[in-house]
Amino acid sequence: QVQLQESGPGLLKPSQTLSLTCTVSGGSITNNYGYWSWIRQPPGKGLEWFGYLAYSGNTYYSPSLKSRTSISRDTSKNQFTLQLSSVTPEDTAVYYCVLIGGRLTSWGQGTQVTVSS
Repeated sequence: QVQLQESGPGLLKPSQTLSLTCTVSGGSITNNYGYWSWIRQPPGKGLEWFGYLAYSGNTYYSPSLKSRTSISRDTSKNQFTLQLSSVTPEDTAVYYCVLIGGRLTSWGQGTQVTVSS
């Protein structure tokens, strides 16, 4: 079973760039298990999907967040990373890395990110 674990800063100031890393164990991110994704849930709101990184290295981003989002990977560490630029307090949320792969779908435990001056 593939397991995912998020890591990164919990507190940022407005205008900074958020960088979160997802460390994957139990399988390689270069295998075709599905789509390596980032999702967040702001307080009191629903889930919001950023986009995905395919096993090939190709990426696809949600149009609503595309201008501020970058998803990349380090295959030597079996990790993939989310970068979100120009954060505002509205980016405060619990951030999850997720493998979307049918019956292989697996979620990280989530990490709280707070944007505050």
